[in-house]
Amino acid sequence: AELAQCKALSRSAPAQNWASVKRSPAPLLGTKMATSDSEVPMDLDLDLDIMSDEELEREAEGFKEQGNAFYIKKDYAEAFNYYTKAIETSPKNASYYGNRAATLMMLHRYREALEDSQQAVRLDDTFMKGHLREGKCHLSLGNAMAASRCFQRVLELGPDSSQAQQELKTAESILEYERMAEFGFEKRDFRMVVFCMDRALETASACHRFKILKAECLALLGRYPEAHDILRIDSRNGDALYVRGLCLYYEDCIDKAVQFFTQALRMAPDHEKARLACRNAKALKAKKDEGNKAFKEGNYEAAYSLYSQALTIDPNNIKTNAKLFCNRATVGSKLKRLEH
Repeated sequence: AELAQCKALSRSAPAQNWASVKRSPAPLLGTKMATSDSEVPMDLDLDLDIMSDEELEREAEGFKEQGNAFYIKKDYAEAFNYYTKAIETSPKNASYYGNRAATLMMLHRYREALEDSQQAVRLDDTFMKGHLREGKCHLSLGNAMAASRCFQRVLELGPDSSQAQQELKTAESILEYERMAEFGFEKRDFRMVVFCMDRALETASACHRFKILKAECLALLGRYPEAHDILRIDSRNGDALYVRGLCLYYEDCIDKAVQFFTQALRMAPDHEKARLACRNAKALKAKKDEGNKAFKEGNYEAAYSLYSQALTIDPNNIKTNAKLFCNRATVGSKLKRLEH
């Protein structure tokens, strides 16, 4: 009777429940089965290390305070490390980026400081110090127009900001020096350009563009050692390679000059000044060599003509032209052209 009852129960049970019972593994020997729904399986992965937002903010503030302490001591490297920890802990806080930007500026790492300042104002567009620091970074890098926009934004947020007013005047003066330098270069007034770049670099101390322009004009003025001193800063820059080549070219080291012009063109294929200088240098050397060859062969008429052609290539190359004039004078004496 009991067997018949069990069979009847099995036929009445739902198929899926019976299947699930069949699939349920038997408990291992020695294990205690859960006796109620409230028991928690022992293998449940509970992450007990997760911190709340408030705890993260407190930790980030602690890092910031440590950074501030090092900043006051002028230990900017350590201040940078702690501000970085604060950012990693709370990456949405604009002031942390602003503090790290200030530290990077003290370390003269203006491009990185600019990135942090821009991130700060992206997070909080009303962050006046962020806009002010962004403007100062632009100024140091010689981007006076971009700096002006930043200072104008500060004045929109706080019209009475005397610092923004003063920085805006500085940006405008740099723009004026740039305009004067451009005009001076066109007029070949290279001393004026050097003067303007010196004034601009008093504020835009990290501007490679201003330094390169100054070095180029120093080379054109024959002040080669001064130009070389500036160019030691960044020898991998295409403009710097061009100006170094220019110095060598005007010092009558034409083969070395061509090497620098070629390197500059590899780095910046559209560098028109380097292309023109390279062409002139090669043409000048070729004509001079042809003249020398004709002279050695006793073909004085050809030598005289070739030296004369070489002298028309670049009137600014004083040293090479001095040698060409000397060579042509020698040829002239052979041809009895004593008046020349």
